[in-house]
Amino acid sequence: MRITKNNSSSLKTHWDYLTKELTQQFSDGDVLNLDSIIYLIGVQELGQGKKAFKKDEKINLMHIAICKLLEPYGYYEFDFFDKDGWPHYKIVTDLPNLKPGEQAVLMKEAIIHYFEDLNFFK
Repeated sequence: MRITKNNSSSLKTHWDYLTKELTQQFSDGDVLNLDSIIYLIGVQELGQGKKAFKKDEKINLMHIAICKLLEPYGYYEFDFFDKDGWPHYKIVTDLPNLKPGEQAVLMKEAIIHYFEDLNFFK
């Protein structure tokens, strides 16, 4: 299901709930933002547990998350795991040119779908 203007209130309701719950679980009080949640998804998808990551690894974790989140939309496809267990994706279709606000909506929508698939909202 793609969230459209007609159900954008559903997106907001789910997003507010998700940020509240994740903030309680993973933050010391500061509300997690979009980038923080993408980072958490990257850590989850890597599957190596909680550990200290270097700056370049953090960027790679966010890339993993973005690929995973946009895979159902047909933009990326899982390719392989490298020798260190990091997933790699290949581009299937170039992302459309979106304004920053449109990018944020797309990512929030993809994140909501990711957590729906995990039965997070039940």
